[in-house]
Amino acid sequence: MLVSTKGRYALRVMVDLTEHQDEGRIPLKEIAERQGVSEKYLENILSTLVRNELLSGMRGKGGGYRLTRPASDYSVGEILRLTEGSLSPVACLDGDQIGCERVNSCPTIRMWKSLGTMINDYLDGITLAQLAESPRGMECL
Repeated sequence: MLVSTKGRYALRVMVDLTEHQDEGRIPLKEIAERQGVSEKYLENILSTLVRNELLSGMRGKGGGYRLTRPASDYSVGEILRLTEGSLSPVACLDGDQIGCERVNSCPTIRMWKSLGTMINDYLDGITLAQLAESPRGMECL
């Protein structure tokens, strides 16, 4: 599994908003500056997060972005599945795929299914709140 730039940036934005949630709505410009990412690129990512109701966005004076629920209610898995489409280790297990014609005789299918379960369980077990609490993101886990 290889997480794209979009997935990594989406996680960074969500952690950034978690760390600054007591400041109200955070303008795109501030997020982009803190994260060292272009506003144009972040706008695309943020629109996906808003469209799927992970964030609330408002334009104009006093506008910006904020989380729609407590940081402890967001899992890393949820965010990555939204931005990446799938966390499956192999294409034949991807929810959008019909499967492989060899699925009934495949000697490795159980291994791939087990790995997929481990990946999903691990990423679903990490919340934004946990990432924001740790100075380096993962030391608390």
